[in-house]
Amino acid sequence: MTKRTPVRVAIVGTGGIATVCHLPALKAQGDRVRIVAACDVDTERVKAFCAENSIPGVHTDLAEMLDVARPDLVHLCTPPGLHARQAEQCLLAGAWVWLEKPPCLSLAEYDTITAAEQAGGAYASVVFQHRFGAAGLHAARLIASGELGRPLVAHCSTTWYRPHSYFEVPWRGRWDTEGGGPTMGHGIHQMDLLLTLLGDWSQVTAMAGRLDRDVQTEDVSVASVRFDSGALATIVNSVLSPREESYVRVDLVEATVELRHLYGYGNDDWTYTAAPHLTGAADGAARQEHWSAPGSETRSSHTAQLTALLDAYDREERPPASGHDGRRTLELVTAIYRSAFTGTTVARTDLTPGDPFYHRLHGDVDGWAPTATTGGNRS
Repeated sequence: MTKRTPVRVAIVGTGGIATVCHLPALKAQGDRVRIVAACDVDTERVKAFCAENSIPGVHTDLAEMLDVARPDLVHLCTPPGLHARQAEQCLLAGAWVWLEKPPCLSLAEYDTITAAEQAGGAYASVVFQHRFGAAGLHAARLIASGELGRPLVAHCSTTWYRPHSYFEVPWRGRWDTEGGGPTMGHGIHQMDLLLTLLGDWSQVTAMAGRLDRDVQTEDVSVASVRFDSGALATIVNSVLSPREESYVRVDLVEATVELRHLYGYGNDDWTYTAAPHLTGAADGAARQEHWSAPGSETRSSHTAQLTALLDAYDREERPPASGHDGRRTLELVTAIYRSAFTGTTVARTDLTPGDPFYHRLHGDVDGWAPTATTGGNRS
C-alpha cells in the first residue's frame, strides 16, 4: 500500500467512545491525519457527528464507505460483536484497523482478523492504551533490564462499578454481542499492562460469579496466574465495587512497583519502594530516584497509543498491540473463563481450535451458555 500524508482516517461507530477518546486522539495528531469519513447505522447520529466535526464523508454502510472514502486507517468503535467481520472487510480493502477493546469475541475471531491481515497487507491493532503511558513504558524497561531484580509476586485489580442501568443497553452483558463481562470488557486493560510488565503467562486457575447484575456473563472474576518467569500473580475483575480503582503491584527482588489510578495514569500515579537491603546503600537513593523518573509526562491514553501506531504505519511495520502481541492478552482472558467454568487449571497449550473456549468464551458450559429457553436473553 502506498503511504499517503496526511493519513486518511475513517471512524466506524459514532457513539461515546468515538467522541470521548478517538476524536481527541486524532485531533492531537494535527496535520499528520485527516478524518475523511464516518460510518454508523444510525443515520441521524452519523450526520450530526460529521457536521459537528467537519467530516466530509457521511456513510451508513461500511462497504460503501471503504469504496468511496478509501481510508488508510479505520477506527472501529462499534460493539465487540461486530469487530471481526468489520475488521476483515477493512483489512481486505487495504486499510489498517484500530480496534476498540475488546478486539473481538474469541480467539477464533482474532485469528480470522490476522488471516485478513495477511491477505490484505494491512495490520489490525487493539486499543490497549495503558501500556503506552511514559511511566508504564519506563517500568516495563526497568523490569526487562533486570535493574529491579527478578519479579516474584504481582497483583492486578480492576474493581469498577457499573449500576444495573448500565446493562440496559441491549448489547451489554451478553455473550453474542459483548463477548464477556468485566474480565473481557473492563479488566482487559490492566491485564494487558500486567503482561507488558511481566511477559508471557503459563497457567491460570480462576473462579467467576454472576453475583448481582442481570447479565448472561460474569460480573466478577478472580484468578491466580503463573508466568513463564516463575512469578505468581492474582487478578481481580469486578463491576460491583463502589470504591473504584485500577491497581497493579509487582514485587521484585530489589523493589515494589505500584500503580493506582482509575481510567488513565500519569507519572505521579506510580510509586517505587526499595527493598530493605537497599536502605542506606551508597547508591540506594540514586537508584530509587532513577526508577521514579520516566523522563517525560505522557499519560496513558488513546493519544499516546495512536502516536505509536502512526509511527509504525510510517515505517510500514507491524504496530504494537497487534498479532501475537495483542493475542496473548485475549489468551489470558480466555484461560480465565475456561478455568472458572470448568474448575480446572488451564495452560496456554490448552487453547486450541479443538477447544470450545477457543470459539466461545462461555465454552458451551451449562449455567453460563445461553440455552434454547433463554435464547438471546440474559440468564
